[in-house]
Amino acid sequence: MPSDQSSARPAVPGPAGADWHPETRLVHAGTLRSQFGETSEAMFLTQGFVYGSAEECEARFAGPSGGFLYSRFSNPTVAMLEHRMAAFEGAEAARATASGMAAVTAALVGPVKAGDHVVAAKQLFGSCRWILEDHLPRFDVASTLVDGRDLDQWRAAVRPSTRLFFLESPTNPTLEVIDIPAVAEIAHAAGAVLVVDNVFATAVWQSPLTLGADCVVYSATKHIDGQGRCMGGLILASEKFIQDHVHMLLRQTGPCLSPFNAWVMLKGLETLSLRVERQTATATAVADALAGHEKIERLVYPGRADHPQAEVVKRQMRGGSTLVAFDVAGGKAGSFRFMNALKLCAITNNLGDSKSLVTHPAITTHQRLSAAERAELGIGDGLIRFSAGLEHKDDVVADLLGALEKV
Repeated sequence: MPSDQSSARPAVPGPAGADWHPETRLVHAGTLRSQFGETSEAMFLTQGFVYGSAEECEARFAGPSGGFLYSRFSNPTVAMLEHRMAAFEGAEAARATASGMAAVTAALVGPVKAGDHVVAAKQLFGSCRWILEDHLPRFDVASTLVDGRDLDQWRAAVRPSTRLFFLESPTNPTLEVIDIPAVAEIAHAAGAVLVVDNVFATAVWQSPLTLGADCVVYSATKHIDGQGRCMGGLILASEKFIQDHVHMLLRQTGPCLSPFNAWVMLKGLETLSLRVERQTATATAVADALAGHEKIERLVYPGRADHPQAEVVKRQMRGGSTLVAFDVAGGKAGSFRFMNALKLCAITNNLGDSKSLVTHPAITTHQRLSAAERAELGIGDGLIRFSAGLEHKDDVVADLLGALEKV
C-alpha cells in the first residue's frame, strides 16, 4: 500500500465480518493490536517513528512500503478511530482532526479555490457562518446563504462557479430538518459536492452519505466523546473525496488529533449507540412534558408529529435527536430566570454530554450575529437549546418543570 507521503494510509484491519451490525463495528472495527495482544486499544503517544534501516526509511517515504511516518500525518491510535468511524458510518475513508471546526473548515476549504462559489443553508452554527461569510471571501471564494428548507432557493443560488453545498440537519439551534436527498440532487446537477454536518442527528439516527451527501463532518467533541473530556473532529467521505480535497490539506497544515484524544474517542464509540438511545429517550420525554406548557411559547423536536418538517424527518432519520429547542416566555429575562433556577441541568454552550445541558444561543453560539439575523433564523432572546444527558429522565423533566415555575 502507498505510504502517507501520497494519499493512502497504513493498513488497519476493518470489520471481520461484512454482516456485522453498526453497533458491533463501533466496538471492534479497525482494531490494531500490538505484539502484547492487549484487549483495549493501545495509546500510541509518539511524535514519530523509527526505521530499521536507511533503505526502509527511503521506501516508506517513497510510497510503496506503507507504514507510519509522523503523527502529524498519521498515528496508529488515530488511524483506529478513523477506520472504526468509517466502518460505522459506511464511508470509504475518514480523517480525524483536532476539533469539529477543524473538520468543517477542511471540508469546506479543501474542495474550492479562488473564483469558486459556495451555497449554504443560513441555519448554521455561528463559527460555520464565519468561515463562509468572513474567511472564504479573503481567498476570493464567494458564498450565498439560503433558507435551507426552501429547495427553490438552493436552485436559484447556483452559479456556473458553484462547487460546494453545505448544510446542517437538524440545524443548530432550532432543530429544523433539511431534505438532504433533494439538496444533494440539486448540488450534483450543478456539478457541486454536498457537505453535511451531522452532529445533531448523530450517525446513530441519520446517514447522510446514503442520502446523497458527498462528505459528512462531526464535532467528535459532542456525542462521540460524549462525556465532556476531549475535543476532536471527523471527516468522512469516499476515498476519492478524501484524496482530492482533504488529505494533503490536513497533512500540510497540521490540525491533527492527538493520540490521547483519539483513544478517548475510541472508547466513546463503544458506548455511542447506548448513550444516544438513552439521551434520545430523555429528550423525547422532555419534549412531551414541555409541549403545551404555559411558559413555553414554542417547542421544536424532530421526534414529534408537530415538527415543521415531520415528513422529512420520517424519510431520512431513524430517530429524533438528543436535543430539544424551546422558547421560554418573557424573552431574555424569562429565559435567564429559567436557567438560573435549574438545579440539575448545567448552563453551558456545549451539547452531546453525559450531563444534561442548557444553552442560550443568542448570547453564546450565535451572539456574533445581529439581532435581525438571529430573528430571521428563529433565534429569539427566549430560546433555549436543551441537550439530554444520561440522568434518569424523570429527574431531568422535574428539574426543567421546576425551573419554569420561576419564570
